[in-house]
Amino acid sequence: MKVSRCLLLLVGPVRTAVQFGAPLPGPPGPQQAARHFRCSPASAKSRPVPARFVNQDEKKRTTSLATQEDLFEQVAKEAKTKATFNEVIEVFTKKDVRRRGHVEFIYTALKKMAEFGVERDLSVYNKLLDVFPKEVFVPRNFIQRMFNHYPRQQECGVQILEQMENYGIMPNVETKVLLVRIFGEKSHPMRKFQRIMYWFPKFKHINPFPVPQPLPEEPVDLARLSLKRIANDLDAKVTVYQLPCTDVTESGEEVELPHIVGIQSAAQMELLAKHNPNRPVFVEGPLPLWLRKTCVYYYVLRADPAPPEEKVEEVYDPERCLDYPLQLDLDLDRDLGDEENFDVDDLDEGPIFAMCMTGRGDQATLNQWISGLQQNNPILGKVPTLFRLDAGSGELQVAADAESVRRPHPEREDPEALVEEESGSGQRMKQ
Repeated sequence: MKVSRCLLLLVGPVRTAVQFGAPLPGPPGPQQAARHFRCSPASAKSRPVPARFVNQDEKKRTTSLATQEDLFEQVAKEAKTKATFNEVIEVFTKKDVRRRGHVEFIYTALKKMAEFGVERDLSVYNKLLDVFPKEVFVPRNFIQRMFNHYPRQQECGVQILEQMENYGIMPNVETKVLLVRIFGEKSHPMRKFQRIMYWFPKFKHINPFPVPQPLPEEPVDLARLSLKRIANDLDAKVTVYQLPCTDVTESGEEVELPHIVGIQSAAQMELLAKHNPNRPVFVEGPLPLWLRKTCVYYYVLRADPAPPEEKVEEVYDPERCLDYPLQLDLDLDRDLGDEENFDVDDLDEGPIFAMCMTGRGDQATLNQWISGLQQNNPILGKVPTLFRLDAGSGELQVAADAESVRRPHPEREDPEALVEEESGSGQRMKQ
């Protein structure tokens, strides 16, 4: 029993070594080479799989976008223009024939278009579509078409068309040819193209007062355009009281004079002529007006609502306007469901006599506007003019002589104490 047990103890390690390909115990001979361990097929199948995080794909996309942004910054170091933007596209297309990473490049290019000033250029959008490989993402059968063949590339193509839609750019025949070659006729980008071509011609001229694109760069032309849009009367007359210029004082100092552009209609002149001279008029502002992404400011000359005892109801002449009568007296039959009482809030804010735009919103500049209005409205020489000016935004220029502006004390209630006599013009103004 002891001999058999010793033999088993000796044979056990030998069997184990033979199974795993290990050399037998003992020193190797001169012609015996050392063997290495070999893994079984079962162990090769159970290799550990690296773990994937939840936002790993998003991180890869962000890294690739950062790489494309570096490409834009490297090529357009000196100036960001249309030529440099097209140069970046050419550099990317010539770098790799297969256009690897074209989706990330297009997304980055769409973000950078506003910086290069090409967000409204149709040729640049067509050049971005040309970055896609041709005839690769076209579905071959109805099954591929049903399951949204290459969804990531189709979504990128739709994003290009959506940005064109946001900027109001109409696609052309070249855009259609590119979409057919890239995605096919039954793809999502092609359907987006068809919707744009259907709706854009219908809404192209729907706005009766369109804002020009681009806006005028000259301040006088921009002020003339803005005042015409604000005025309620199409027959209102725009007057340029002062052009921007540089004047030299007696001491030799150069002073820049701002532009002053005003507007007033014949109805406003008639309303101002009927104004009670004992009641003051007010110059208020600045009031903002947005034209696309540009904000301009204007000032108004207005008065408080007249008291009820001074209101006079004017009788409208029925023959004054036959096409559009100003007053209707109709005796209509009332139904049982009609209400006789209506809750209407009639708010009278007072009349507005004129409006203006100027490059400097201080009292001295607005006083020149009032002096120019006085030539066609002599009543302004008899009516006290009070200024209600706000600080406004940073775009407005502050008056040069700020110490000369006097603020009224809030505890004073006498209006005569808030009025200062202006020498030369005969007007009363409130600082």
